[in-house]
Amino acid sequence: MKEYNKIQALVRLIDDPDESIYEHVRDTIIKEGTAVIPFLESSWEEDDFGLLFQSRIEDLIKEIQFKAVKDDLKDWIESSHKDLLTGALIIVRYQYPNFDEEKIRQKIQEIRKDIWLEISDHQTAYEKVRVFNKVFYGKYQFTGNSKDFHSPLNSYLNTVIETKKGNPLSLCLLYSIIAQSLDMPVYGVNLPNHFVLTYLDENNINSVIAPENKHGNLFYINAFSKGGIFDENEITEFLNGLNKPLLREYYEPCSNSAILARMLTNLITAFQQSGSAERVNELVELRDLFDRNF
Repeated sequence: MKEYNKIQALVRLIDDPDESIYEHVRDTIIKEGTAVIPFLESSWEEDDFGLLFQSRIEDLIKEIQFKAVKDDLKDWIESSHKDLLTGALIIVRYQYPNFDEEKIRQKIQEIRKDIWLEISDHQTAYEKVRVFNKVFYGKYQFTGNSKDFHSPLNSYLNTVIETKKGNPLSLCLLYSIIAQSLDMPVYGVNLPNHFVLTYLDENNINSVIAPENKHGNLFYINAFSKGGIFDENEITEFLNGLNKPLLREYYEPCSNSAILARMLTNLITAFQQSGSAERVNELVELRDLFDRNF
């Protein structure tokens, strides 16, 4: 009750014309964190204190939500176990602070179960990927969104699962999360202008049949193009076509941090095209968190 009265007293000062008073109120409320948001929302709906009051409450809620995302992302970056799904869901909360996280996790488990029912340890890596593709692209109808490629909706995992459409990065992210949960060694490869997956050669098969393969990959997967399988020669051709150097990082798995940083870069590009400067500035601030940790 004491905390409630404290917040209530602060809320009544939100529309104070004295900027120094408002700044103190603002800073104090923001420190309370997301727990204070329901109270702010109810005050916005029930208290008739005018447009300034409502506008400032809206700004406060946005600031609190952004700070929560930034703090969570900072903790994720600094953690020793950087779970990819957890990180992707933090980025979802930037745009959709009230989304149902459990619903997303359950849907991923549903897709995983349907694939799990059809794969076995007796299948080769190629056979497992074919089964995976049949369920992922066939039953669940995931596809690359080439018509609206730069839409921010292609980068948020919840909207990708809802619309069944995504960009190369988001489809690779979802594909790899499910594959790894099935003990398939599938990881992201951070190519320039594209993002693909590699199926690691854990049993050193290529050391016998293709000794020229120096990067420990069995094959690559193009998640944006219905899971098409290709080899590292196509990576080389792709890089040559872009006049890019043949760096090891373009052939081998990247870190989960690199995946999330690129996801934020994709979102920055999307909002730059739509002219949303505020979104761009916030996303740059989030992406800059990674620059200090690479």
